[in-house]
Amino acid sequence: MQSSDSVGMEKGAGIVVRPYDEAWPLEFERVREELIRWLPPWIISVDHVGSTSVPGLEAKPIIDILVGVPDLLEALAVVPTLESLGFEYRPKDDLPDRHYFPRTLDGLRKHHVSLAEPGSRYSRNTLIFRDALRGDSEIARQYAVLKQRLAKEVGTVRLAYLNGKTDFVLEVLAAHGGEVGGNYPSADLGSSAV
Repeated sequence: MQSSDSVGMEKGAGIVVRPYDEAWPLEFERVREELIRWLPPWIISVDHVGSTSVPGLEAKPIIDILVGVPDLLEALAVVPTLESLGFEYRPKDDLPDRHYFPRTLDGLRKHHVSLAEPGSRYSRNTLIFRDALRGDSEIARQYAVLKQRLAKEVGTVRLAYLNGKTDFVLEVLAAHGGEVGGNYPSADLGSSAV
């Protein structure tokens, strides 16, 4: 299982936001092919999401992947397959409409996979936010500045980094037709895909 050297963060290390790397979409394609090869044919889609999916955007060097599934409960059937590929199932995820799987290779956290139904709030908001960043260089620039500032301020406190992005993410979602408010968790909105 080969992985790009430009991908990955040490667990427990400080938050690192790196300049955009052309290797990130290539790494996504490599992992996408791996997932398509091993997951069942009823998988709907495999999308590159998060900051590494936005050309030119600085990012934590972890590839975020959104896998569309027809039914979240039935998707639990792929847990053993993903675990055999090195993905760790996190059943107590804060977001109720996804299954979350980080993967660490050679001591580095490299990939995050989220399974979600395409109509779910998590899936829609993740794609809306990604597309807003891809479509508006000023929004992407503001987001990069925020992430760099937070990375310097919070050190290794991952939750503080994530929570520091929440207001920005919610504003962008509200402006672009995303679903915000209600009883959906917002303190950890950026945990896997932005």
